[in-house]
Amino acid sequence: MSVRDSDVPQRQDVRLVARMDTRWSDVDIYGHVNNVAYYAYVDSAVNGWLMSEIAADLRRLDAIGIVAETSCRYLAEIDFPAQVEIGLATERIGTSSVVYRFAIFAAGDDTVRATGRFVHVYVDRDQRTPTAIPDRIRTIVSGLPRWESVTGVSA
Repeated sequence: MSVRDSDVPQRQDVRLVARMDTRWSDVDIYGHVNNVAYYAYVDSAVNGWLMSEIAADLRRLDAIGIVAETSCRYLAEIDFPAQVEIGLATERIGTSSVVYRFAIFAAGDDTVRATGRFVHVYVDRDQRTPTAIPDRIRTIVSGLPRWESVTGVSA
């Protein structure tokens, strides 16, 4: 990408929260990491980062974040073996939901390979009804870069 696309963050615009290896099974018949693997990378990155930051198992909280929406824009291929890095920013932090924006990179490369949205809606663990984002998660997520300040574009 020689011209900066206002909807594509750069490495310095997001907070890198995870690095993981691609797996042999991630590669499809076309010889690159299949699109569905990107969703698994982001889901693992967001939840792993949150668990690390709060030093607790998210599944044991009274309010849990379920994925209500995801989207991904693929910009450049990733292959096996490789490491991917996932960076996050927030588009919106509401009462019961967090809209994350993500960027995926190959480790050691500044080229954005994919970018997209990932939405967590917090629900009561037992009743599965919407509830407020737990305070400690809100505090952690609030420390991420804001999408508007990253791109200059209001979502």
